[in-house]
Amino acid sequence: MFQTLYSYFWWERLWLPANLTWADLEDRDGRVYAKASDLYITLPLAFLFLIVRHLFETYVATPLAGLLNVKEKIRLKATPNAVLEKFYATTTKHPKQADVEMLSKKSGCTVRQVERWFRRRRNQDRPSLLKKFREASWRFTFYLIAFIAGMAVIVDKPWFYDLREVWKGYPIQSMLPSQYWYYMIELSFYWSLLFSIASDVKRKDFKEQIIHHVATIILISFSWFANYIRAGTLIMALHDSSDYLLESAKMFNYAGWRNTCNNIFIVFAAVFIVTRLVILPFWIMHCTVVYPLDLYPAFFGYYFFNFMMVVLQSLHIFWAYLIIRMAQKFITGKARGGVVEDERSDREETDNSEEEEEAAAAKNGPLSNGHPVLNNNHRKTD
Repeated sequence: MFQTLYSYFWWERLWLPANLTWADLEDRDGRVYAKASDLYITLPLAFLFLIVRHLFETYVATPLAGLLNVKEKIRLKATPNAVLEKFYATTTKHPKQADVEMLSKKSGCTVRQVERWFRRRRNQDRPSLLKKFREASWRFTFYLIAFIAGMAVIVDKPWFYDLREVWKGYPIQSMLPSQYWYYMIELSFYWSLLFSIASDVKRKDFKEQIIHHVATIILISFSWFANYIRAGTLIMALHDSSDYLLESAKMFNYAGWRNTCNNIFIVFAAVFIVTRLVILPFWIMHCTVVYPLDLYPAFFGYYFFNFMMVVLQSLHIFWAYLIIRMAQKFITGKARGGVVEDERSDREETDNSEEEEEAAAAKNGPLSNGHPVLNNNHRKTD
């Protein structure tokens, strides 16, 4: 049964144009072609990326955070309360007004104290500023290196300047060592992002991020074993061209360098819109949709590849909407505290009374339900 499924999955008519077989892509005469088995190495490399990331965040990003004076916000701890904690853990983190009143009676706290407890408890679960900075630093470093490496791989190739060259001789196009490593490293990195997404900072577009990572992994993998390598390298380099700008803007935001953050963000927004909403759909997707039909009839692999491109483009439109909203707030002077915030971020919750308590905490130590704590064992940072 497994052999039958395997044979159906690798049926040439699914992945290759008519009159071509996998035998046409076997290595010969010193020419090497991409093979699906090459991708096995990306899984151990993904775990290696996770190890390298841990070392980078510990020995590079953390000291860098100290140099940039990344400061943690003082968070008031929710006082231990078994009734409220059980409801928080098993029911919801955002109780309705009826729940608040019920919990007030069961816990012996006032309604205001219950609301304050849930607000502080939610803030405790939110990632620390240092964690956000370390993640942004790691991604900035990778995306910058990947973009430079990607440009080095494709800038001297004829298909970088003439997109019709992408399909010249397809699919009998041999693979270069630089293309091999570019693919393996990019795919391994996205595997590592998918493996770590549960422990990374969760934002409002968490589901979209999962869809993006899965679609990217499928697209890179398919483009490899169907020998869409030339188009794949262009697409990967195009994506990396703006990602490092966003991560650097985040780093400066967390460090409190507001003007630098805002200026980089505006550059990022411009690059993102030009590359993802102009170049990708009107040049790259035109290249993958229109040009192949001049050489061979459409087949399943052609439709599959372009369907995954449409999925990615849909996500780009969604993120462009958020980016434009942030840019609009900045340009009209409505940015929070004069700095552009990530629309996907889960902000800490405060109100006027709690802001006053935080000011008092900074001066006299934390408070508990509005009263000073005599035995202060709380840390200033999470």
